[in-house]
Amino acid sequence: MAATVSFSVPSPHGLRSVTLAYRRTGTGEPLLLLHGIGHHRQAWDPVVDLLATERDVIAVDLPGFGESPALPEGLTHDLTTLTAALAALCETLELDRPHVAGNSLGGLLALELGREKLVRSVTALSPAGFWSPGERRYAFGVLQAMRRAALSMPLPLVERLSRSAAGRAVLTSSIYARPARRSPEAVVAETLALANAQGFTETLRAGTSVRFTDDVPGLPVTVAWGTRDRILVRRQGVRAKRIIPRARLVRLPGCGHVPMNDDPALVARVLLDGSRRTPSPAPRRA
Repeated sequence: MAATVSFSVPSPHGLRSVTLAYRRTGTGEPLLLLHGIGHHRQAWDPVVDLLATERDVIAVDLPGFGESPALPEGLTHDLTTLTAALAALCETLELDRPHVAGNSLGGLLALELGREKLVRSVTALSPAGFWSPGERRYAFGVLQAMRRAALSMPLPLVERLSRSAAGRAVLTSSIYARPARRSPEAVVAETLALANAQGFTETLRAGTSVRFTDDVPGLPVTVAWGTRDRILVRRQGVRAKRIIPRARLVRLPGCGHVPMNDDPALVARVLLDGSRRTPSPAPRRA
């Protein structure tokens, strides 16, 4: 069951109260988990128990997704505001520079938290923001088609499709390379989460002009990409490595855009390894 926490975030019209839902489990150094657009914190369920053996794991529903309400009037679902909300969350939960891992939008937010030096390490799985204009339009088109499909399907149809491997592929093959591995209950829940995501349209709109163009010096960064990612193609990982030259770039064989379900053991190992790394030294000047 999710816990909730509320805190204040500054807006042009004064402080606004933000509420986020999260689940916390495990012991060790804190590790904050951030999902992608249209998803919810349960995207991390396949790896949470593996991570919790070594980490205090906090899986969060981003504003307007899962059980977290959308941002209040006066706050926009843009990168700056979401980063400020996550920083305030960490302060409220007394997380002193946690490790952070994110997928897709969550990966972009993890990198932004790293750029702001608010975390100890960053692991980004298929992070947004390293696209070309054409790749961004393609990705947004796929996401909008997924959203329309989720909104159009009555619940009995979603439940019926979820009962077979072929049906789960119809519902989730855009994000999973191995959709048959996802349980029927999880597929129904994430289809409903996409349909009911209050923050979807605003968050997608705010991402239209977003690109991540800064290095993240001084802390360990891992960027991992599934070889079967159908939303953000894996050549974007090579761009990420150029922009963040000291990052570790990891290939996730046979994994799709949301790799936690496709290979939980591999993804958990990548996340734990990423949170054990020490910063790489800056290259010496000639």
